Amino acid sequence: MKTNPKLIIATLVGISIGGIGGIAIRGQQVKAAPGYLIAEVEVTDPDKLQNYAEKVEQTLAPFHYHFVVRTSKAQALEGDTPKSRIVIIAFDSAEKAREWYDSPAYAAIRPIRQSAAKSRVFIVEGVAPQ
Repeated sequence: MKTNPKLIIATLVGISIGGIGGIAIRGQQVKAAPGYLIAEVEVTDPDKLQNYAEKVEQTLAPFHYHFVVRTSKAQALEGDTPKSRIVIIAFDSAEKAREWYDSPAYAAIRPIRQSAAKSRVFIVEGVAPQ
């Protein structure tokens, strides 16, 4: 049986192209960094804030989210202990967190929270999964 050098070279080139293509595809499948909405909420009108709390999850429903933290219990390790409620909501990305915050559904109830509490609300980008 006689080996054909052109066939061997063509096979090796094909394998190399396939390997490089696989690496490129895996590189494109890198997940986006998650986004987190973080809020410190000092309640000034508990009844009004309860009204907000009953409605906020409906505004989140269309977005892929989950609560990471929702508490008023914090331990200070350095500095003062927060006197407010702390809420952290995880989204697929910072952009998705902003889409929720700017959504018409949330814009409709945001004034309830703003009149029932003093808040600091911000969005941060998390670390992309490896």
